[in-house]
Amino acid sequence: MGRWIEVGDRIWARRHTELDLTLGLVAGERACLVIDTGCDEEQGAGFAAAVRELTGLPWSVVLTHAHFDHGFGTAAFVEKRSGEVEPAWRRDRGGEPVPDAARCHVWAHPGCAADLAENGEAQRAVWVEHYREEGKANAAERIAAARIVLPDRLVETTAELDLGGRLVRLIHPGPGHTGHDLMVHVPDSDLVFAGDLVEQGAPPSFGDAFPLAWPSALDRLLELGPRTIVPGHGEPVDAAFVAAQRAELAQVARLCQAVAAGGLSPAEALARSPYPEHFTSEALTRAADPD
Repeated sequence: MGRWIEVGDRIWARRHTELDLTLGLVAGERACLVIDTGCDEEQGAGFAAAVRELTGLPWSVVLTHAHFDHGFGTAAFVEKRSGEVEPAWRRDRGGEPVPDAARCHVWAHPGCAADLAENGEAQRAVWVEHYREEGKANAAERIAAARIVLPDRLVETTAELDLGGRLVRLIHPGPGHTGHDLMVHVPDSDLVFAGDLVEQGAPPSFGDAFPLAWPSALDRLLELGPRTIVPGHGEPVDAAFVAAQRAELAQVARLCQAVAAGGLSPAEALARSPYPEHFTSEALTRAADPD
């Protein structure tokens, strides 16, 4: 289960204990935007029901990146009125286009769509095994059963969504936590949903990251002048928190560069890092071979 935090006028963050996950919702006068959908269809369905407790407006979804915990619940939001799950890019059984009113569009960066298509099943296998090893068989089975929905609205750099009396901007700040992160900027509330570009409560994860570029992505976020930033994991934060995390990421980037140049050993870099060894080791690996 999750709990709502109201972070702005008709803007909410949905907090979950598992993985310290944070999802989001922005409502306008005519439509609402769901930010990420959770780890599996059961969590997605619970999130969808919670959204319906707040608003009955038509929804669309934006995925901040392709990791399973942010997008494997999407099928719950693309259910047709018949209750049958069918992604928006397909046609119905009669061969006629699904009417726009019956669709839930899913926005993401093209790299997110490609990653889900190419690596979604591999991600599934890793996390099913992870939860089985932890003795969490139910979580493993939910992930195993989740249907992967590919985005049908792709954003290379920026896009504006009109929710009715409220514009929301989707912004790709360059590579950071992944190569395809999208931020969700709500200008009228000076608020940004950052996905995993920002982490509160744990160090940033470098598994698919671009450590040398990540500080610049956060520069792009801070240039928006937000008062509130909602991370992909953890509690909402302010710009000072993001600036401090940006400084830590810049320190890690310098360590990666020093190791690559031969001026520092990996062991010395691990000792000087602001983050625990596991996180820094991932950063060093990714900086050496980002592909």
